[in-house]
This record gives sequence, structure tokens and C-alpha cells, in this order.
Amino acid sequence: MSHTAVSMAASERSTLAKSQNTKRLSTASMIGTTLEWYDFTVYNTLAALIFNHLFFPSFDPLSGTILAFSTYAVGYVSRPIGGAFFGHLGDKMGRRFVLMATLLLMGLTTGLMGLLPTYAAIGIWSPILLVTLRFVQGIALGGEWAGAVLISVEHGAQDKRGRNASWTQVGPSFGTLLATGLIALITYLLAPDQFLDWGWRIPFLASLLLVGFGFWIRNGVDETPKFKELEASHSTAKTPVVDVFCDHWKRLLIAGGVRIGSDVLYALVVVFTLTYVTTVLNLPRPLALTAIMIGTACNALSVPMFGALSDRLGRRPVYGIGVVLAMIWAFVFFVLLDSSQPILIVVATVGGLIIHAIMYGPQAAFVTEQFPTRVRYAGSSLAYTLAGIVGGGFAPLIIASLFRAYHSTTAISLYVVVALCVTGIALLAARETAKLPLEE
Repeated sequence: MSHTAVSMAASERSTLAKSQNTKRLSTASMIGTTLEWYDFTVYNTLAALIFNHLFFPSFDPLSGTILAFSTYAVGYVSRPIGGAFFGHLGDKMGRRFVLMATLLLMGLTTGLMGLLPTYAAIGIWSPILLVTLRFVQGIALGGEWAGAVLISVEHGAQDKRGRNASWTQVGPSFGTLLATGLIALITYLLAPDQFLDWGWRIPFLASLLLVGFGFWIRNGVDETPKFKELEASHSTAKTPVVDVFCDHWKRLLIAGGVRIGSDVLYALVVVFTLTYVTTVLNLPRPLALTAIMIGTACNALSVPMFGALSDRLGRRPVYGIGVVLAMIWAFVFFVLLDSSQPILIVVATVGGLIIHAIMYGPQAAFVTEQFPTRVRYAGSSLAYTLAGIVGGGFAPLIIASLFRAYHSTTAISLYVVVALCVTGIALLAARETAKLPLEE
């Protein structure tokens, strides 16, 4: 074989290895958020449909639903604890170590939810155990997201950080799609009494399959070059969480603020739609589930496109377009739902989730780019988790409470607009980071 042929073969092997490594990195960054949102969607869906009967049976249906959504909020309140704890470990011990630990903890708590006795079996201890598991699950999730993003951002090509980081953002759509599809299948195969008796446990227990796959994928991913450089130079932060609050608090506010509007919009379109369509419009449950499934599939396809677009046009312009469109859609959304026409309900959901993708695509890169490498894990985790409380954590509870108080969707739309205004202000205060190198 000639020298040229040998060189070409070596080049092809190198290209193939790089392609396979890129795919593994993308999957490794995506699997955690897929599991996260699979778990949360299973909980959200069941909270909207049956948890008021299983865990809060002594209250009227709407009050029981609000209490079920309150336990949803607990999973967000505990996230900053995980963000601080695992963020500290991520900047001290490495991204890979934390990613393995959080994945296992998430899987364990979700599996245990599927084994919980109901209120009829053990009384008040049932909702107490549910809240406890949600709290522990939130701690694990608090340390998951930043590590998943950093695996792709710190490994991949620096001029494609928006696209690479967006794979983490695809996870919520995949997780939502998997959870919604499985619940729809179970409700189709089982009688209502069977679903209420034991069928609801299946989606929780099925999450253990995702954990096993995720552990295998992540086990084959190396530590990021950026963190290795820190370790080699003995430059890791001694107190990364303290450093973030003392030295980078302005960046923390900006990075957290850009997330709030997209989270509230997502809660409206994915979480509240199910309650509104089934209990207010009195339309069939499969219609709402189908609309959410189609919308999340479109979201999953759109997120990498807008992440890549932000590499070319900048994070702020792409994000800002999403904010403006979301403000308009907050009102159009309910006009379409109130028509009670199946096709328009699907359009409402798909449109909302594509607009969400415009913001969500650039978000991961934009948040992590705000912080230097020494505190990037802690800063990103804290921004993500603290904003999650204000945005997504209480959004379903606030939306349901506003509707109960005012019996009008206008108050809900205005709430979404206010959240988007917070994101708009944070964008104006932020620096453009798409063309800048990662800060050391």
C-alpha cells in the first residue's frame, strides 16, 4: 500500500472516530435531560389527571390538582441545593464524576415513586413520602443540567457551541415525548380503573431503562479538556459557589433571568394545556396528549436549528425574536384552544413549542458562556436552578391559581408576558458571547 493510501486510510479512521465521539458526546449530554423531563412529564401528567385522587383525595378536584402541582414545585425548590452541592463538586472533582452520580440518584428516586403506597393504603404518609422523593430528585436534577451542557461545550468545536450545547436542550422534548407517548399507550390499553389502581406506576418504573442506557453512554465519555487544564495547572477554585456569589453575581442574575420566560411558556403549553383541555373544555384526554406529543416532536427538531443559528447570528438576536413572538402567542394560544377544534388545539401547542425552541436552542450555550472555566459548573448550575424556581417551578401552580381566582385566561397570558419581560431585560443587560472564546 502506498504512503498516500495509508495516509488517506488513517485520515478516514480519524474522521470516523471523531464522528463517533461527537455522537457519543451528544447522546451523553442529552440523556440526562431526557430522563429529567421524562420523570417530570410523567409526574406533571399524572398530577393533572389522577394524583388528586391517589394522594390528595380529601379535597375537591381543582384543589387536589393545585396541591399535586405544589409537590411539583418542591422538585424545583430543592434544585438550588443540588446546584450548589454538585456545582461545587463539578468545579473541584470534574464534570464526568458529577454526571454519573446525578444520573444514578435521579433513577433511584423516580423508581421509588413508582412503588409508593397511595393515600388509601397509608394515609398522610403517602403524600409526605411523595414530597420527600420529589425533594431528593430535585437535588439530583440541580447538578445535572450544567454538567451535561459542559460535556458538549468544553469538548466540542468552539465555533459551534450553540449547536453542541443545544443537544442538552433536546432532552426535554425527547423526555416529554417518551413520557406522553407511554402514558397515552397505557391509558389506551388499560381500563380507567386499572390505570388508577396500578397502571400509573409503569411509567415511573420504566425510567430505570433510561438510567441504565445513560450510565453506559456516560461511562465512555472522558473528562473535558478545559477541566483537565485546570487540574494540571492546579487552578481549580477552592470555593466555587462562594466565588460565584461574591465575584460573578451580576452574571448570575443575567444567566438566570434569560431562562425565566422560556420556562413559564413551557409550563403553559405543556403542563397547563392538559388540565385546561380536559377539565375546562371537557375534551377527550387523548386529544390533549396527541397535541403535546406533536408539539414536543417539533420542538425537538427545532432546538438544534436555533442553537446553530445563534452561532451565526448571535445568541441575543435569536433569543430576542423568541421573546417577542412568545408575548404574542401568550394570547393567541388561548384563542386557538377555546375554539375546541382539534386541529387548532394542535396548532396552538405546536406554535407555542416552536417559539419556545427559538429561546431554548441558544439558552444552554448562552448561560454557560457567562462564567469562566473555574466556576462555570457552579455558576451555570446556580443560574439554572434558581431561575427554575421563579420560572418553571411555580408556573403550573400560579397558572392554575390565577385561573381559579379570575376564571379568565387573560390573567394567565399577562403572567406569561411579565415573565418574558424579565428575560428581555436580562438579554439587554447581557453581553454577546457567540463569537467570543470561552473565558478561562
